Amino acid sequence: MPECRPQRRAFLSALLCGLLAGCGGRQEAGQPARVPVGGASGKERAAVQVLRKGNGAEPESLDPHRAESVTAANILRDLFEGLVLETEDGRLMPGAAASWEASADGLTYIFHMRPEGRWSNGDPVTAQDFVYGLRRSCDPATLNEYASILFPIRNAEAVVSGKLPPAALGVRALDDTLLEIRLAGPTPYFLGLLTHSTAYPVHRPSIGRYGAKFARPGMLVGNGAYRLEEWVVQSHIRLGRNTHYWDDAHTSIEEVWYYPIENGDAEVARYRAGELDFTQSVPLRQMRWLRENLPGELRIAPYLGSYYFGFNTTRPPFRDNPQLRLALSMAVDRDILTQRVMGTGEQPAYGFVPPVADYTGQRPAWAAWTQEQRNAEARRLYREAGYSEDNPLVVEVLYNTEQNQKRIAGALAAMWKQVLGVRAKLLNQEWKVFLENRKRKVITQVFRSGWIGDYNDPYTFSQLMHSKNGQNDPGYSSAEYDRLLDEAAATADPAHRRMLLEAAERRLLADQPLIPLFFYASKRLVKPWVGGYQPNIMDHHHTKDLHILSH
Repeated sequence: MPECRPQRRAFLSALLCGLLAGCGGRQEAGQPARVPVGGASGKERAAVQVLRKGNGAEPESLDPHRAESVTAANILRDLFEGLVLETEDGRLMPGAAASWEASADGLTYIFHMRPEGRWSNGDPVTAQDFVYGLRRSCDPATLNEYASILFPIRNAEAVVSGKLPPAALGVRALDDTLLEIRLAGPTPYFLGLLTHSTAYPVHRPSIGRYGAKFARPGMLVGNGAYRLEEWVVQSHIRLGRNTHYWDDAHTSIEEVWYYPIENGDAEVARYRAGELDFTQSVPLRQMRWLRENLPGELRIAPYLGSYYFGFNTTRPPFRDNPQLRLALSMAVDRDILTQRVMGTGEQPAYGFVPPVADYTGQRPAWAAWTQEQRNAEARRLYREAGYSEDNPLVVEVLYNTEQNQKRIAGALAAMWKQVLGVRAKLLNQEWKVFLENRKRKVITQVFRSGWIGDYNDPYTFSQLMHSKNGQNDPGYSSAEYDRLLDEAAATADPAHRRMLLEAAERRLLADQPLIPLFFYASKRLVKPWVGGYQPNIMDHHHTKDLHILSH
């Protein structure tokens, strides 16, 4: 295909430089520690065990069956505990259940509850608590947007859709100490999904007493290592140690403070001032300085997540217009995006499913082309879709209020304008409003999104675009895609399951309801005195596994 004129590429690079302003420049480094971290042995612990964490946007809820965001999940991991836990390096281990066994056909699991398990008010944690929690999570009245995660459980899909009552869910307490879960089909990742908040138990007496207000300070009773002490909106959430927790003897940190800080520069400033021990992320434009001045505290690692922009396929101009969707996707230079705009370890993405075990991620044929060839084809598709220099596409691009998201949206808008002549209007919204408008699919045209795997299996990504999934914000609907996923969910043959999931991803990429941009890397600043921290592909960190070294 014809190459793009050289000056186009040069102009685009120059245009993007404006987006990168401020990434250089030297600042004064933070003061060194006055005493060796960890004392003479390097392992001595501080007398005061308090952890302070930046946590991105304000969490929308601390109801484990209503929460949706990563920022809420970070806190819920401290307040609640599923049947299965994760170690700091990402391995699975017993949680609220001391052990379990599965039937030979893999369809029935029996979980043995810990006799020492307690809620934060001292009540015993029983098998009935998990029956109640799982039924509530699937009950359509709960409005759980993640209920589809539990579809492997027998009758879960019918319960979520309202076709069967919650009591029909395939879970039952054989007695207070034994929980039985029956599955609809073989599910190799089943134990992993039990670490998600949608599978957490909830304290039935508290919900009976407080109703929807049960997830507030003074009312929330959890079974995790910490309890909710204080929640000051747009200021902080403070958790205190739950002395009734079954493993409290091995918990070191007494208090953990979560701060909602959406501005990356402000978060780094507070970190350098000693107000934070742990950031949620770092601003892109400070990466160079951080690499040079705080290399031992900057932690970057692969992360099981896919970053993309979605199209609202339920309304014009993107409904029934795959040529236009594909044109916008091909016009994005992912190398510039990951290397120049990001530059923090992200990998360019042409498919939706990031690297996971026993799966080959799918890519369209044009992923192997040069960017100039992609641009030429994008212009052809753009004209075929009815747009031109005289009749440009005018489109609104929605993103949540956060500095890094603004830079990425601005980069896409610049690329589309340069390659196709698209006129993009960038709109930012506060996190909760942003999520609601994405769901409603009324005012959105193109929107920023990302998906973090809930378990290390390709299905955690594939299922997102099933037509029945409540998190399918593009409104994508394909009978073939749904059939492939449904068949994959029912098959016991790992090789056949893999083939079906790979075929489903190829179908998704052919329809292009979204623009895959890159696979995530977790990136944050962590003080050297935060002991026990280990990067892992899920980027899950339980405060109970951390401690503060003397400093």
